[in-house]
Amino acid sequence: MSYATEAGDALLVASRALVGVAARSLAGVGDVTLPQFRVLVLVSSRDRTTVSDLAAALGVHSTSASRLCDRLVRKRLLQRREAAEDRRQTDLFVTAAGRRLVSRVTQRRRRDLAAIAERMGEAAAADAVRVLRAFAAAAEEALQEADLFGWETADR
Repeated sequence: MSYATEAGDALLVASRALVGVAARSLAGVGDVTLPQFRVLVLVSSRDRTTVSDLAAALGVHSTSASRLCDRLVRKRLLQRREAAEDRRQTDLFVTAAGRRLVSRVTQRRRRDLAAIAERMGEAAAADAVRVLRAFAAAAEEALQEADLFGWETADR
């Protein structure tokens, strides 16, 4: 078995565990799906976002992104506003309730992931940090997204 196949298999199993943590973190915080939560995080992480920007970031058609936004607007977690300089453009903003939800869910995830890392032991957790940073870089995932909303970074 090649190293890439073995790594792919290990990452597949780890991704199932991570999806489980992500799903559990949303339990009891309202009727928000994982894709809807991803929208809230993406919109929160940018100074300015339109539905087209969101669709590109999610890799979906703009009508799909618009429907996701519609659901979040109805839940009062997202707002649409006409851009001041171009009224044909509509910008997306996370509401205060949406920001609180993102913060609460992220705190749960951080707590649950820290508990898992604790069970791994210090050496394995340090290896995981190095490997997961390399993985995120190879996947071109923005590492700064973890630092949104003024969360404490000292405990990392």
